[in-house]
Amino acid sequence: MTHWFHRNPLKATAPVSFNFYGVASTQAASKICSDLRSTRARLLELFTDVTCNHEMMKNATDAYFSLLLGFINSLDGGTQDNKLRYIQNFKWTDTLQGTAPSAQQDAVYELASMGFNVALWYTKYASRLAGKEDITEDEAKEVHRSLKVAAGIFKHLKESHIPKLITPVEKGRDLETRVIDAYTVQCQAEAQEVTIARAIELKHNPGLIAALAYETANYYQKVDHALSSLDPIYIGKWRSYTQLKMCFYMAYSYCYHGQTLLSTDKCGEAIRSLQESEKFYGKAEALCKDYGQTKGPGTTAKPSGHLFFRKLGALVRNTLEKCQRENGFMLNPRKKKK
Repeated sequence: MTHWFHRNPLKATAPVSFNFYGVASTQAASKICSDLRSTRARLLELFTDVTCNHEMMKNATDAYFSLLLGFINSLDGGTQDNKLRYIQNFKWTDTLQGTAPSAQQDAVYELASMGFNVALWYTKYASRLAGKEDITEDEAKEVHRSLKVAAGIFKHLKESHIPKLITPVEKGRDLETRVIDAYTVQCQAEAQEVTIARAIELKHNPGLIAALAYETANYYQKVDHALSSLDPIYIGKWRSYTQLKMCFYMAYSYCYHGQTLLSTDKCGEAIRSLQESEKFYGKAEALCKDYGQTKGPGTTAKPSGHLFFRKLGALVRNTLEKCQRENGFMLNPRKKKK
């Protein structure tokens, strides 16, 4: 099954020279500074390189971060700050709040910001693979893996690096808890979408699919809740996406729950479940229009025309019609015999 995911833009950054005249006085120190420049430039290049894959990104990330951590970790293994931590100024823009950069003279800020961009790249890589017409099983696994890696990076940054920043994170910016939480849970939700698609393809038990879809809808509700207290100017489009997906997977859940009820001849309950599915699908359809019309950071798309959306609409209609037919047969057995 092909997928559609909303994506916010990558963070942008100012060039960093790592020219520490008078500090990097030896040839070995100058080599480290040169390597920092080149590995940082290489990593930034890969963010927009469509040929970049999982392995290339990992190698580039490891190369840069292994050097950057030399400016952060204490050389003697103690708790005191490394004296090099505050020697270089770093500037980064925000994925939501436009092109005005924030700056901190702190290598931890660079680590958190660059790490955030790496996580975003994994989400974009997953989205690019998932949007293909005929996604293979191996590609679906790669999508799932990439989203799990992204969620892990966001979580690690929140727990291990962002709390160490000397300058508090500005409200509503990328490194703020609510935004990090939203990105993390969205990755979990989208990874589960891949699981659901696989379960449908393999014709797994409708009850299992209904449960997975319900859990996915709850994930999107959590994302929406995390975003709800942020400035709507910046997150309006993103919230339209989370609400759309929440309704979409509630429609899925009720649809497959209806199939489960139908299999046990509970036609009346199955019809009510499918009617609920229709309601949520209708809400999702309206939110598709809102998404397309809402201005703000993120993907420009018409999700209502996407294959993943159209397929659910047909499934809901066909399943409801089947329930109504079966219910008619049960109410009128003679008609069934004919």
